[in-house]
Amino acid sequence: MILGLDIGGTKTAVVIGTTRGEILSRKQFPTMPQRGFQPVFDELAACIREVLSSSPGRVDAISVAIGGPLNVLKGIVQSPPNLPGWDNIPLKRLLEEKFDLPVYVEHDGNAGALAEFYFGAGKGYRNIVFLTMGTGFGAGLILDGKLYRGANDTAGEIGHIRIAEEGPLCYGKAGSLEGFGSGTGMAKLAHLMFPTKWSETINVLDLYSSFRSGSLEARQVFERAGFHLGRCFAMIADLLNPERIILGGLGMRIGDAFLPKAEEIFQLEALAQTTQACKIVPAQLGEHIGDIASLCAALDQGVLLNK
Repeated sequence: MILGLDIGGTKTAVVIGTTRGEILSRKQFPTMPQRGFQPVFDELAACIREVLSSSPGRVDAISVAIGGPLNVLKGIVQSPPNLPGWDNIPLKRLLEEKFDLPVYVEHDGNAGALAEFYFGAGKGYRNIVFLTMGTGFGAGLILDGKLYRGANDTAGEIGHIRIAEEGPLCYGKAGSLEGFGSGTGMAKLAHLMFPTKWSETINVLDLYSSFRSGSLEARQVFERAGFHLGRCFAMIADLLNPERIILGGLGMRIGDAFLPKAEEIFQLEALAQTTQACKIVPAQLGEHIGDIASLCAALDQGVLLNK
């Protein structure tokens, strides 16, 4: 069994699961990263102890899915935008010292890609791209059946790419893909486009509620986001030629608001050969994907899947 940690900007979940992706127990708490690293880590450690105390059997490893940038093999967290103050945190070492178990750390986009590759919509395919669409926006790449991290574990930081000259200020620059593809970005986009209608405190689920109620302004916001996401999908398809682009987070929950426009632009912008080979689909694991993804660093790096 594996103890999995899904550490995000909004919530943190601690689970115990099997190498078959079955979740046996689970507990979560609001991350509230504005508290700083140490208070979050202290609450995380207490939560881990609680979950371990009720474990139905021996836990062999701790597996972590967390936002990048990261040094994956050393398990060092390097200032992810959704966890302010987590600057060069040696998370792997801290967890190993506290719990005396092997610890494996992975970028949450990569972990999501692995989860869908092993157990979900990517099963049976050798080339998939998984997009995290939550507080942030990132990608996990499975190429020729293997996870691709790049030269220094930074492959997949697609949210940092500037897609427009103007747009929400996310991931350090205005007009980044994170500004159009993340929940944070879409909410900021609504305020930028219609500042008298929505304040800076608007969140994407409120925006989606307005869309479902027939708001023309909300539709325009999602269509603009969808336009840029469609270009994003086309770039991915033309560059990597995957069989599946799999959408997590918002792509599963509110995709009806922006996917029609994104699909339209994707078909217009990408090569015909790549659109024929590639389908854009929601994550098959649904709301359980974060829990299952949290197990996948150990499955991939620890080679536990085949044991």
